Amino acid sequence: MNVLLPVAFVLCWSSGFIGAKLGAGSASALTVLMWRFLPLTAVLAVVAVTVARASWRGLGARDVVRQAVIGALSQSGYLLTVYSAIRLGVSTGTTALIDGVQPLVAGALAGPLLRQYVTARQWLGLCLGLSGVVVVTTADASAATGVAGWAYALPFLGMLSLVTATFLESRSATRVAPSVSLTVHCAASTVVFTALALGTGTAVPPAEPAFWGAVSWLVVLPTFGGYGLYWLILRRSGVTAVNTLMFLIAPVTAVWGALMFGEHFGPRTALGLALGLVAVVVVHRGAAPRGDGRTADRAREPAARDRSDAVSGAAR
Repeated sequence: MNVLLPVAFVLCWSSGFIGAKLGAGSASALTVLMWRFLPLTAVLAVVAVTVARASWRGLGARDVVRQAVIGALSQSGYLLTVYSAIRLGVSTGTTALIDGVQPLVAGALAGPLLRQYVTARQWLGLCLGLSGVVVVTTADASAATGVAGWAYALPFLGMLSLVTATFLESRSATRVAPSVSLTVHCAASTVVFTALALGTGTAVPPAEPAFWGAVSWLVVLPTFGGYGLYWLILRRSGVTAVNTLMFLIAPVTAVWGALMFGEHFGPRTALGLALGLVAVVVVHRGAAPRGDGRTADRAREPAARDRSDAVSGAAR
């Protein structure tokens, strides 16, 4: 299971970039995102009031608001920038690769913000991963034509939004069941995307079957699979572990995009993939023991164990 969870996470998260490309051919980013989250939130709301009512007990208004902010950052802010970049012509691989700087940013901030300090060996792995990201990004960018330079800044903004959400969640001392957090996150995103779509006149979905196929893809794979597994691995293994896996998403997406859409994939892309794989191995083997005071705040261990137990018993 320890191997299957990271593999499933990488594939499901990568599928989000592929699904965005599929949806970009038939509708605007806001249209795709609105109809991705609107029916999903309706289903989750029904589950919340019927099957999962017990999970909401003891949850205060402040906790719900906090989860709504986390959802707005990790879903709305992140996805809107990614989808917009892809629609503007940035390839799926390049978009994922720009997001690949997230592990280095999160690793640098984990110490002062969470007291989860990164070891020297982990920093070596993080730098190797960043090198792989740079190699593949420059290769893909040099092969792209007709794409505005500012479009490449959009995934970077999305990455910062996701990093912020990650630290807000990690600093929370309140136990929130995964089913509850997912429901609140999706509800917050539904409000944001519906308001933006209505305000820009892009709320009406197209009738093409390809659009609804893309929406179905995005609901099942990246939302329940990628997004759910992201928080599950975060709570079980910590910020550095989950963000190191993000190094794999970039090259995997590049390979997937090349096979599915004919996007650029050359020797430098292959080299970046190899560096990403090495980085994951180095970082995970260089992790300090979980009980080490350098890697976790001892004062938060009881709450962390409670959240881990809650996650272990919940189905994403």
